Amino acid sequence: MDAIQIGLALTAACLAAATTVVKARAETIDATSINTATFSGDPLPEGQSPLAVRVQILLDRAGASPGVIDGYSGDNLEKAIRGFEEVNRLPVDGQIDMMLWDTLQAMGSDVIVSYTITEDDVSGLSADLPDDYAELAQLDQIGFTSVAEKLAERFHMDIQFLSDLNPGTELSAGTTIYVADTGTDIEAEVASLVADKSAARLLAYDATNTLIAIYPVTIGSSSTPSPSGSHTVTAVAVDPTYSYNPENFVQGDNQEPLTLPPGPNGPVGNVWIDLSEPTYGIHGTPEPSKIDKTSSHGCVRMTNWDAGELAHMVSQGVTVEFRD
Repeated sequence: MDAIQIGLALTAACLAAATTVVKARAETIDATSINTATFSGDPLPEGQSPLAVRVQILLDRAGASPGVIDGYSGDNLEKAIRGFEEVNRLPVDGQIDMMLWDTLQAMGSDVIVSYTITEDDVSGLSADLPDDYAELAQLDQIGFTSVAEKLAERFHMDIQFLSDLNPGTELSAGTTIYVADTGTDIEAEVASLVADKSAARLLAYDATNTLIAIYPVTIGSSSTPSPSGSHTVTAVAVDPTYSYNPENFVQGDNQEPLTLPPGPNGPVGNVWIDLSEPTYGIHGTPEPSKIDKTSSHGCVRMTNWDAGELAHMVSQGVTVEFRD
C-alpha cells in the first residue's frame, strides 16, 4: 500500500474545474418536518424540501447514493431513484411514485437523528489550505479545515445543509446537533463495475451479476474523454499521497515533481482505485457537492464517502467497463 501511495502518478485528467451552483429553497425544513415527511403522489417540489431530504437519506441507506444530502431534487436524486428501481425490479423512470415510496420504507423511519460532537470531531484539522502544490507538499496532511466540513462528510451532508439544520449552533465538543442517519456501508464483494458515461453513474455488480450499488460520478468530457472499453483494477489505495509530475501538466509555477501528503482535501480525496489504463483511476474529491456538476478530465470522480465504501468492496482484477 505504501508503494502505491508514494508512487501514485496522476495527470490533470483527474482534476475538475470549479463552478458555483445557485439553489433556491422551496420551504423551511427542520428535523421534525423531515422525519414526518410523507409522499402524497405529487412530484417532488422544486428546490429544497423535507421530502427530498428524506428520500435522499433512505436511498443512501439502500445503496443508491444520491451524492451529497442537501434536500434538493435534481439529476443526482433522479439517478439514485432510477438505480433503486433497477435493484428492486420496479418500473424504471427515475421518478418517485407510491410503489417506490412504499418500498423505501423498509429502510427505516427517522432519517434525521441527534448526535453529540466528540473531541475527535474537533481535532486533527488543517489550517486554510494553499492552492499552490509546492506549499501543499510541505504539509503533513491535506485535511478538513473546519468541524463543519468534517462532520458534513462523515454524515454525507452538504455543509450548508448541516448549518441550515442546526441554525446558530456552535460546533464544539459536547454539543448535540442534528445529522443525517445514512446507515452503514455496504458489505459485499464487487466483481465488476460499469462506468456509465451518458448517465454519469457508476454501477457495482457482484459475482452473480446482481446490481448491489449505484453511485453518481463525474466521468470525463467531450474534450478530455475517459477511457473506452474494459479495464481492470490494479491497486486500491486509501488515504493516498499524490505524485505531481509536471510532464503531465503544469500547476502554477511548479516545474519539479512533488509528493503531496494524504488527506480528504487532496486532489484525489481519500481514495485512489488504480486502473490498468495508465494515469486513469476512480477516486474521491475535495468538493463532493460538485459531483456530476462539473466535468472531470477523464477519471471517475466520486464523493469521498462513496469512494471509501467502494474501496472496501473492490480488489485487484475487478473489471471496469466504460460505456457510452
